[in-house]
Amino acid sequence: MRQEWSPEELLASWTLVDGDWDLVANKTGATRLGFSLLLKFFELEGRFPDLLEEVPQPAVEYVAGLVKVPAAEFAKYDLTSRSATNHRKQIREALKFRPATRADEEKLIAWLAAEVCPVELVEDRLREALLVECRARTIEPPGRIDRIVTAAQTRAEKRFCARTSSAWATSGWPGCWSWWPRTTRTAPPCWPCSSETRARSAWNPC
Repeated sequence: MRQEWSPEELLASWTLVDGDWDLVANKTGATRLGFSLLLKFFELEGRFPDLLEEVPQPAVEYVAGLVKVPAAEFAKYDLTSRSATNHRKQIREALKFRPATRADEEKLIAWLAAEVCPVELVEDRLREALLVECRARTIEPPGRIDRIVTAAQTRAEKRFCARTSSAWATSGWPGCWSWWPRTTRTAPPCWPCSSETRARSAWNPC
């Protein structure tokens, strides 16, 4: 999450509305502030922060003013505590989200490999696409985001090589090498290794 927020943006995105106050209820101190910030963070990001530092300081100060708790109290909020675990459960239920299951992870890998990896090579953008998809499916992103991205990339590469190897076997040309991302200096695993075949390629490594 970005760290710079204007007063107008804070008002629009971090203000507690009627339903939010019902959730905050009679919580006090660091618990009251921490819950409020988790709630608004999740509404904006579709996920919970892994570290307190992910929550923008302007938002901490703004929400602290709303709930009448000193902003410094947020440093006492323990994201690994039982209270924080209960808070996340309460927020998920209120926003109709649920934790991702192993079955969800497999579906996300399949979706990412089929729909995004063929047109996007930048890992940060793959992660962003995955987070957006989790939000669309109303599930909390799994903690193994990097593993899911890597698994999807591997699956997409295998599918690509199987398809192009089949085309090679049928027509003799083109092979994976002619379509392999031009940012790499190494041949794909399905590239035929004979010097004669390499000589036929118009590939020129950078």
